[in-house]
Amino acid sequence: MDQSLTQIRDLKHGMKSISLIAIVLEVGRPNTTKDDHEIRTCKIADRSGSINVCVWDEPGLHLQSGDICRVVKGYTSLWKGSLTLYTGKVGKIQKISDFCLVFSEMPNMSEPNPEFQPQIINK
Repeated sequence: MDQSLTQIRDLKHGMKSISLIAIVLEVGRPNTTKDDHEIRTCKIADRSGSINVCVWDEPGLHLQSGDICRVVKGYTSLWKGSLTLYTGKVGKIQKISDFCLVFSEMPNMSEPNPEFQPQIINK
């Protein structure tokens, strides 16, 4: 099962069906959409790096720093020029443990990256 897990440093724009395990480093404040959905941006990390994950509605209420989470059927996209991981309608993020995961914040895959400029211009 673990062979199908993706390392954060290997994430690229446009990937789908991503499964990974990571520790939650930060949980952002909620923003409310005009459709009354609550969205939080959380920073997660594994031993290969870190990335921002966009969490919608109820799952975001339960995440806390230090939670070990499994992301299933996630996908990546660019948000304001930064690589971001999403769970979407078919994916999910769920807590599976606490505190005990080796991680690295570098490289931060959500840092602005000049390689994404051509992809932003082509949109």
